[in-house]
Amino acid sequence: MEYIFAKKSQVFRREIENEIFRIENKEQFEKLSLEIFHYQAENNSVYKNFIQLQKINMNEVNSILKIPFLPIDFFKTHSVTNGEFTSEKIFQSSGTTGQQNSKHFVKDVSLYEKSFTEGFKYFFGNPQDFTFLALLPSYLERNDSSLVYMMEHLISLSNDKRSGFYLDATTDLVQLIDALNKEKKKHILIGVTFALLDFPFEKGQDYSNTIIMETGGMKGRKKEMIRDEVHAELKNKFGVKTIYSEYGMTELLSQAYSKADGNYFTPPWMKIFIREPNDPLEILSPTQAGAINIIDLANIYSCSFIATDDLGRINADGIFSISGRMDNSDLRGCNLLIV
Repeated sequence: MEYIFAKKSQVFRREIENEIFRIENKEQFEKLSLEIFHYQAENNSVYKNFIQLQKINMNEVNSILKIPFLPIDFFKTHSVTNGEFTSEKIFQSSGTTGQQNSKHFVKDVSLYEKSFTEGFKYFFGNPQDFTFLALLPSYLERNDSSLVYMMEHLISLSNDKRSGFYLDATTDLVQLIDALNKEKKKHILIGVTFALLDFPFEKGQDYSNTIIMETGGMKGRKKEMIRDEVHAELKNKFGVKTIYSEYGMTELLSQAYSKADGNYFTPPWMKIFIREPNDPLEILSPTQAGAINIIDLANIYSCSFIATDDLGRINADGIFSISGRMDNSDLRGCNLLIV
């Protein structure tokens, strides 16, 4: 098999980048994954060294199940890039005092914009049709948050001038949501968990048409709660049947979304695998619980194959759930909760 990316210069052509967002089936995904693997295995020095230390012959990687996944902690200790370039943006993970934060060096921020915009369209529709209410107080204090960058861009795409960031859940925000519900205008209230739990509810207000989406994150503001407890409390307070969730991280340029019950779906250019926690090279069969590996093809200039510290399981249809984090992993801003 020939791998066209490995033969090209280190700069991908724009039409090759666009192939990522034109994936329609499993065969296309696997072919593109292998091509990107061989490109990164040759041009990403951190990934290349990791592969060599694992004594893996990259020329023998001819199946998606043979692709090695880079441990996510390398984003804390190394610059994970394909070749040398000047970053348009450096995203940094949040964390508690004393933690070493991850850094994602983004060569072309328009690729990130393409990924999260196309991902939003895939799950929800055109951002222009929505009003975005971002309740992200802890993230607004930073200028290197990938989540804030994503929301800034989605807000800019909204046709509603009422879209915006909210440092606190005020009476004005409550009244705005009430007006949007009465107008039957599509809207999303996306917030960190502690801010949603502190939301100033008004008796009798109808939130049935509000998409309430939590991004995780207690940040030491409240006692840690498992995800089911959080969702149960939020559903009770807002009087809604479901709470949505966004699953993303600094090290990824794509997001998965849950529309109910903590079951996450990925866009066509992103795929989840479950590995044996004590053997990073062993991929488990569907329905088995283990540690989560992620292929994010939008990560073409960093690393598309990441072994995370999250634990979970995946169904045969690709739907996955998060059950917690590995014992020695840090709790991080967008993903503090467990199920």
